[in-house]
Amino acid sequence: MSLPQPDLGVLRKAQRGDERAFTLIVRAYELPVFNYVLRLVGDRSLAEDLTQEVFLRVYQGLPSFSLRCRFTTWLFQVTKNRVLDELRALERRPRAVVNLDDIPPLEVVDAPFERIEAIDAVWRGVEALNVDLKMALLLRDVVGLSYTEIADSLEITLATVKWRIYKAREEVQLALGREGITYGADTGSGAAEKPAAIAAVEA
Repeated sequence: MSLPQPDLGVLRKAQRGDERAFTLIVRAYELPVFNYVLRLVGDRSLAEDLTQEVFLRVYQGLPSFSLRCRFTTWLFQVTKNRVLDELRALERRPRAVVNLDDIPPLEVVDAPFERIEAIDAVWRGVEALNVDLKMALLLRDVVGLSYTEIADSLEITLATVKWRIYKAREEVQLALGREGITYGADTGSGAAEKPAAIAAVEA
């Protein structure tokens, strides 16, 4: 799974203030951004608000956006900055209890019960990750950005991206193991493979 780039003509029109063109961009990317933010903040209402604010920032920044850059990289850079601002603000406020049941489960049509349970277990493992690991993993395994795009979006080195994704997958796999869920045969490579439930999301 990969996230396509917007049509260049539509992007140019949006840069000139064409509201219809910008609406097309919002429709194309609103759901991936929302799902990414929701998994980071764990609150649907807050995720909706932050998604709106992200696209407001995108609208304001489009005139100066360089068409030589990949739009999706820039979009998730804007998203990352807004989410981190919010997480820092939340740390300074009295901590509320996040109800994980508020996060909608993945929609799996006619999936076996065991597979649904495995997917739920994956999300519990992802939820337990620190924000740095979580951002990198979600951008790769859910949004579908390349390693290079993730590095640009998070403003970190490619090596750091690879390490964070490796570490995140490893921690999710350990969490699955603690719940008695297997995630694939040992290849002997020593590398952390993508948990099967996350791989199923991409299929």
